[in-house]
Amino acid sequence: QDAEIVRTRDPQRLAGCDVVVDVGGEYDPRRHRYDHHQRSFTESMRSLRPDKPWSTKLSSAGLVYCHFGAQILAGLLGQPEDGPVVSALYDKLYENFVEEIDAMDNGIAPAAGEPRYALSTTLSARVGHLNPRWNDPDQDTEVG
Repeated sequence: QDAEIVRTRDPQRLAGCDVVVDVGGEYDPRRHRYDHHQRSFTESMRSLRPDKPWSTKLSSAGLVYCHFGAQILAGLLGQPEDGPVVSALYDKLYENFVEEIDAMDNGIAPAAGEPRYALSTTLSARVGHLNPRWNDPDQDTEVG
């Protein structure tokens, strides 16, 4: 909760971080490295947690959720991590929220073949509207 957030791709700075998410080209949960951008990465919720049915390739957000989602939910709800309430909510949140993030981040289409309608209000699109335009002379994303 008191962590300093550092935005960098500098390997030397990353090496000094306790947790690295979405950069660094490494997935190693023992060392708290949660990146999915290496060619060899193919993990899904099912491959990491065989009791789960989802085979969508995980994004870094999905990796963090996979490893810490139940613990966080248990803390927020004051329920046991392995209890039925946390288990049900964990599954529902993955299936109805996080899986979309995983799929969008990995370029997985929502439908095979021609889509029947346009998705114009995905979570990715909403977050994208918060970023500066590509040709904006001020690319600073920090709140001033």
